[in-house]
This record gives sequence, C-alpha cells and structure tokens, in this order.
Amino acid sequence: MNSVTVRNLLVRGMLAGLAAGLLALVVAYFLGEPRVDAAIAYEEAHSHEHGGTELVSRTMQSTAGLSTGVLVYGVAFGGIAALAYCFALGRIGRFGPRASALLLATAGLLAVYVVPFLKYPPNPPAVGNPDTLDQRTTLYFLMVVLGVLLAVGTVILGKRLAPRLGNWNATVAAGAFFVLLVGLAYAFLPSFNDVPKGFSGTLLWQYRLAALAIQVTLWTAYGLVFGLLAERVLAPRTAAAQQNGAAAQATPVAH
Repeated sequence: MNSVTVRNLLVRGMLAGLAAGLLALVVAYFLGEPRVDAAIAYEEAHSHEHGGTELVSRTMQSTAGLSTGVLVYGVAFGGIAALAYCFALGRIGRFGPRASALLLATAGLLAVYVVPFLKYPPNPPAVGNPDTLDQRTTLYFLMVVLGVLLAVGTVILGKRLAPRLGNWNATVAAGAFFVLLVGLAYAFLPSFNDVPKGFSGTLLWQYRLAALAIQVTLWTAYGLVFGLLAERVLAPRTAAAQQNGAAAQATPVAH
C-alpha cells in the first residue's frame, strides 16, 4: 500500500471518527449525562466539605466540554484506527474493504474496551477510593494493552492453525485461547469494590451500561462509515459500478 493511499485512508478515518463521535455524543448526552448528574447529587448530599467554587460549571461540562472531548477523541481515534486498518488489510483474510473495516471495529471494541470494562468497569462520581486511583488507572491501561496483544495473538494463531484444522476449527481454537488467557488475567489481577454504602446499585449499572452504549455506538458507526469511505479509495471502480447498477435497476425502462 503506497503512501498516497495511506494518507487518503487516514484522512477518511478521521472524518469517519468525527461522524462516529457525533453519534456517540448524542448517546452520551441523553444516556450518560443524567446518570452523572444523579451521581453528583448523591456526592453533594453526602459530602462534608462546603464552600468550594467550581472552576467550570456543570452546564459547561455537560455541553461544550462534553462535545469537545468526544469529538476530539473521535477524530484521534479515527486516525489511529485507520492506520491499524492499513496494516491489517489483507492480513485478516480475503475480505472486502467494508467487511474488513467492520471486523476491525468489532475486534477493536472487544479488545480495547470490552475486555477492560468487564474487569474494571467505569464508575460515576462519588464512586471510587482516591487512594487507589493511580493503581486502578494503571491496571485499566494494562488490561487495554493486554486485550490488544491477545487479539493480535489470536489472529496470528488462527491463521497458523487454519491449514491443519480448517478455518472453522482454527477460529474456535483461537477464540478459546483468547477467552482462556483473558480469564486468567481476570483471576490474577486485583479487583476493587469502592462503591460507598447507600449508593444506588441501579444508578451504578445504568451509568456503566450507558458508558458501554457510547463505545458500541462509536465503534459500530466508525466501522460502517469508514468501510464505505475506504471502499471508494481501495475499489473505486467496484463501488461506482455498484452504484450505477443500483441506479439502473431503479430507472424504469421506456418501451
């Protein structure tokens, strides 16, 4: 793949990340922010400290701050994912540009977010011990790195087993390898239970499910949008032919 193609895919990846970020922003605002507000209300009701001043208002945090953070993250995420796509294309099987983008997005969601999420799920305000913050942060990023490395190792293992076991059996064996090693990591890494007494369990899980919904929206939208844009770069004739064929079928034939 030449540098011009990589550059084109990188630009389109950032645009796809921006589009995915806009959709994730909608989910974050309507699903995540109400749970954050409820958690802050609990924290303020049980706090013994008074008289502090906010440097940034809650309204600003939930609008301009949220929008800026999610959209900047989406653009950066899209660029990094596009570079990963350039490396993976052709190495994960004989899939077209769209299928490869969606497969990469699914694998990325699993490795980068779901694997760490199941061990160290995000907490709303008022949940979490400040004394363990550094340790929890370090372990979370360790799980992210571990998830990515295991995902890459799973793909390599599956491809090496395929000639001897067949594609289906090799995929099952590689998947079992991934689940086994992730399970061992869950078993040996420390866990934390910092939920204060009296905090609503329903609110906690609503917040965590909202965080998961945001990431699912981001990765899924990115896979779909970037797959479409990548196809126009990698297979422009095929994409144009498909569009022309669809237009021809929709046009009535005059007699």
